[in-house]
Amino acid sequence: MLDQPPSRHLRTIFLSDVHLGTRGCQAGLLLDFLRVHDAETIYLVGDVVDAWRLRRVWHWPQLHNDVVQKLLRKGRKGSRIIYIPGNHDEFLRDYVGTHFGGIEVRRNAIHEAADGRRLLVVHGDDFDMVVRHAKWLALLGDWAYSLALGVNTYLNVVRRGLGFSYWSLSAWAKLKVKNAVNFISAFEEALAREAHRFEVDGVVCGHIHHAAMHDRFGIAYLNCGDWVESCTAVVEHHDGRFEIIRWTQAMGAADVTAPAAPEAVAA
Repeated sequence: MLDQPPSRHLRTIFLSDVHLGTRGCQAGLLLDFLRVHDAETIYLVGDVVDAWRLRRVWHWPQLHNDVVQKLLRKGRKGSRIIYIPGNHDEFLRDYVGTHFGGIEVRRNAIHEAADGRRLLVVHGDDFDMVVRHAKWLALLGDWAYSLALGVNTYLNVVRRGLGFSYWSLSAWAKLKVKNAVNFISAFEEALAREAHRFEVDGVVCGHIHHAAMHDRFGIAYLNCGDWVESCTAVVEHHDGRFEIIRWTQAMGAADVTAPAAPEAVAA
C-alpha cells in the first residue's frame, strides 16, 4: 500500500476533466487526493461528470459516488465550491446561477489570487472549433480516444510483467503527433486572447487533458489536466503561488493503470 503525503491546506484547488461515469475515470486516486487536500475554494472546471458516456452506457460505481459525497462534505465544512460545466456535462449549463448542495454553478468565473492577480476560469470547449462546429467529429474522437486507452491498458499489463512503470500511449501521442501539438498551441493561444479580452492576468482551464503552466502568450496560462490519464490538479498556495500537482508522482506510484475495460474519454 502506498504511503499518503501529509495533509495540506491550500487557498484554492482547481480540478477538471474527472469524467465520473466512465470506466477510465481514476476516481480512487482523486478520492485519495481529496482526503489529504483541503482548500478555501474548490473550482470544478468542467467535464466532472460525463453525460455523453452515461447516455450510452450507465456506469456509476460506488467510488464515483464517494467522490461526489467527498466534495459535498467539503462544502458543508466550509469550502466554497464553484462548478463551471464543460462540454461533457453541458446539461448543467441550464442551471447557471443556481446552487445545489452548496455548489455554485457558473458559466465562468474571475478568481482573485492572494497576490492580487485576476484569473479567468473557464472549461475551454468554447475555443475548440471541433466541439463548437462539428460535434459528430468530437464524438468520433471520443470513441477513438477510448480505443487508444483500451490498447494502453493492455500495453501496460505487458509493461508491468517486464518490470516497467506505467506509460500513457495517448499522452505520448499528443506530444508527438504534429497536429496534436499544433492543436494544443492554438488552444492555448485562443485562451490567452480571451484572457486579454477580459483584461485579466491569466486563465485557468481544462478540456484538452494536458496539464500545463506557462506565460508564453503574455498571460498566465494554467491547465488543470485530467483525472483519466495524468491525475493532475492546479492549486494555489496561501501566498498566491500556483503549482501543478501530479498526483501519481506525489504518491510515489510506479504503476497506475486504467481499469481493464477499454472505455475512457476524450476532450
